[in-house]
Amino acid sequence: MGIYSLVPPLVVVILGIITRRAFEPLLAGCLVGFLMISPSGFPGNFVEALTKTLQHEDMVWIILVCGLYGSLIHLIIQSGSVLSFGDYLLQYVKNRRTALLVSWIMGVIVFIDDYMSALATGVTMRKITDNYRVSREMLAFMVSATAAPVCLLIPMSTWSIYCGSLLESNHIVEKGQAFQGFVNTIPFMFYPWAIVTLALLVGLGFFPVVGRLKTAELAAKNGFTTPAGSGNESGSGGKSGPIHFILPLGVLIAATLLLNKDALKGVMVGVSFTCFYYWITGVMKFEAVSEGIFDGFKTMIVALAILTMSYILKRVGDEMGLTPYVIESVKPVLSKNLLPVIVFLALSFISYTTASSWGLYAVALPIVVPLAQAVGANVWLSIAAVFSSGAFGSQASFFSDVTVLTSGSTECPNVQLSFAQFPYSMMAVAIAAILFLSCGFII
Repeated sequence: MGIYSLVPPLVVVILGIITRRAFEPLLAGCLVGFLMISPSGFPGNFVEALTKTLQHEDMVWIILVCGLYGSLIHLIIQSGSVLSFGDYLLQYVKNRRTALLVSWIMGVIVFIDDYMSALATGVTMRKITDNYRVSREMLAFMVSATAAPVCLLIPMSTWSIYCGSLLESNHIVEKGQAFQGFVNTIPFMFYPWAIVTLALLVGLGFFPVVGRLKTAELAAKNGFTTPAGSGNESGSGGKSGPIHFILPLGVLIAATLLLNKDALKGVMVGVSFTCFYYWITGVMKFEAVSEGIFDGFKTMIVALAILTMSYILKRVGDEMGLTPYVIESVKPVLSKNLLPVIVFLALSFISYTTASSWGLYAVALPIVVPLAQAVGANVWLSIAAVFSSGAFGSQASFFSDVTVLTSGSTECPNVQLSFAQFPYSMMAVAIAAILFLSCGFII
């Protein structure tokens, strides 16, 4: 459909800015897309896409992972261990700079999965940052900037596994060389490096606070008001201590690593262990544990609805030929030197407007790699440009999965978070673009 393929994502972005909501603009973009694809088949084509999306094994996996993460976080909160752990950290965190540094460090440490990082770091650090009048937008920025980007910088995450598998399936590396292939791209992951570094510098006060984030910080310093609905960290577990927070997360991370870095198997083990551990130690009654699993799962319904719509929007883009159109549009200006930066900027636009990362990788890699080989561009630099674009979309888009999860864990509205961190995301894009352009000429 050529240039018309840009209409659905533009509808989403424009309505998102106007309404400051996520689900409704996504739904509107999907409906507009399917109406454009086949007016006579509408709304049946939308219903069919919704059904297929919900039946797809990837979506089932995401629903289970997100829901069980919600269950685990809910149990940890209800046990009162978050409050205990926060009190424990408060002995060592003496000012807001240290509070933000600890938030950043925790986001880096929980590198195994971006969902786990977004949820665990946000819930853990809320009490501590509140104590030093750090705005929820600032905390959410720290969490968001160290979720997906860090997963692309450490080759032991769910992202690295997936990206490595794509390198194998596209015959970019030999079978069994996925790990080494991914490692080859890490030095060129310019967007992840830039946004993670910017977040650290902002947190330490070495870089100015600007835009909506500055407004939020001033409001917090002049009279912080805890957002409605927060404060449930206290839970009901009078017998809980820091160990009841640390051990479940430790088991979750260990299980995920030991079970071939499978996030679903890891969280299933984590939830099972936490339920038994809290019950046997008397932190929570059996009925409370059982109800907590379902109550926590329910907290993820809105996030899952948004994710479902983002997947359908990706389907709309595929049917309308969005990615091939964007790439074909930039072909006339492609060259060995310019390919990496053009790929990064073009795919970043797609990733931001569709909130697609992994799906974008699967579509773009088979196109970008042959292009890089044809014009003589550095293949690893070009691949890193693809991966970096997905990190930008995941971290910056106001309806990406990580943004939604970060919003929930920090209790900062997702559109509010997106606007607050947008200047820094664009700074990181600019830095990455300059580096991709420079390396295109040098390497």
